[in-house]
Amino acid sequence: QGRLEESGGGLVQPGGSLRLSCTFSLQKFNEYGMGWFRQAPGKEREFVATISAVKWGGATTDYTDSVKGRFLISRDIAQNSVFLQMNSLKVEDTAVYICASRVWPDHSSHTSDYDYWGQGTQVTVSS
Repeated sequence: QGRLEESGGGLVQPGGSLRLSCTFSLQKFNEYGMGWFRQAPGKEREFVATISAVKWGGATTDYTDSVKGRFLISRDIAQNSVFLQMNSLKVEDTAVYICASRVWPDHSSHTSDYDYWGQGTQVTVSS
């Protein structure tokens, strides 16, 4: 059974940066599309960023509009990991950030396309 584990969350001031990591237990997850979602208190889970499996030396990505130009998703096959670099953080970015994997190589912004989910890591942006 695959397992995803997030780390890197914390408390940061507006304008600051954090780098989230998602490590997976099975090397096969390197062949799968991966995503980051977030959920704030009282709100539904929402899509943040997604990355495809690496093909022909590259991977495709997609972001929700509110984080474009501020967040960067990447993956490292050797580390069995996916990362989310978050810059210029805003108070409204505060949420539990959750890593997900789908048993398909393409990226996706749809929650229903994902098969494995981590427990999440808390990100709090506050002065």
